[in-house]
Amino acid sequence: MSITNEELIKKALVVARRHKISKSVSSGDVGCALVTDKNHIYVGSNITADCGIGFCAEHSAIAAMVTNHEFKIKKIVAVNYKNHILPPCGRCRELLFQINDHNLNTVIILGAKKTTKLKELLPDIWQKKF
Repeated sequence: MSITNEELIKKALVVARRHKISKSVSSGDVGCALVTDKNHIYVGSNITADCGIGFCAEHSAIAAMVTNHEFKIKKIVAVNYKNHILPPCGRCRELLFQINDHNLNTVIILGAKKTTKLKELLPDIWQKKF
């Protein structure tokens, strides 16, 4: 069974609920949903800390996936709490690749009807240089 882009976007929106955790930490500015090669869905939300040690929603969803011993991602999306789809930042792009090099073929949802593959967003992989 294949999940549609719209369904995955909705799953990311469920966890994109902005809230203050403490006076220096907030969460939920961005939510992420991904689907693995085994058709399991994992979600995560970002954490923003005043001191800079937070992490992206993609990292949270990937951590949930890895906790369950899965490493190949078919499709991923990140959405902010205002319902805007966001491309993965450079750090997230690199993590997607380093978790499993097959993830270069991961479909990145960039809009309701717009996608690309990770290899298009990460074209000059530094590991190939060494």
